[in-house]
Amino acid sequence: MNQIKSKAVEFRKAGNSYSIISKELGISKSTLSNWLNKIEFHPNQEVIARIGKAKLKSALFKQRGKLDDIKKKKVEAAKDIGKLSSRDLFMLGIGLYLGEGSKANEEVRIVNSDPTIIRLAIKWLKDSCGLEIKNFKITLHDYPDNNTENNIIFWSKQTKIPPEQFSKSVIDKRINKSAINNRKLPYGTAHLYVKKGDTNLYGVKSLHRKIMGWIEAVVKRV
Repeated sequence: MNQIKSKAVEFRKAGNSYSIISKELGISKSTLSNWLNKIEFHPNQEVIARIGKAKLKSALFKQRGKLDDIKKKKVEAAKDIGKLSSRDLFMLGIGLYLGEGSKANEEVRIVNSDPTIIRLAIKWLKDSCGLEIKNFKITLHDYPDNNTENNIIFWSKQTKIPPEQFSKSVIDKRINKSAINNRKLPYGTAHLYVKKGDTNLYGVKSLHRKIMGWIEAVVKRV
């Protein structure tokens, strides 16, 4: 958890509203909602004074209902999924690559800012394609407000890919991006590549062709 997100959590646990936190930290309310929606809200006196007790009571009632429903749906969803087979993972990975993977230049590359997605991609490429951690490299696309060295440490811990397998980070220096937009991606975006050269089962170009074949076969059967 980076410094900005940690500060947002502190503000929320202190009973501050999204509006107050947004103004203090320069973070959009939608981003704060993604970060903080699982934290139960106990408003402080400033928030109570701003909103009024009647409106606040209604908002808290809705929030409790939402949190209870989220917990219920997670339990139901886990039962729906059950145990995953190797074929389930294989098909899930094809869908992931269809949405997030590179289709051009015969390179195997998956891009996302969510560590969960990148970890899932790594597991798929290892379990379904026979690759190993040594076959991967990551290039981070950061923003001027990101700490590049810290982001490499963060992504290395998340993916178990050693820092020496990270290429030089790319910094987005476009001047038309607002401070709020920059801070939406505190860890930047990870570009996960399969290294060039032979791997356990395929060369990179051959692997990319195979993945494209899998995708085409699935799409034709839908």
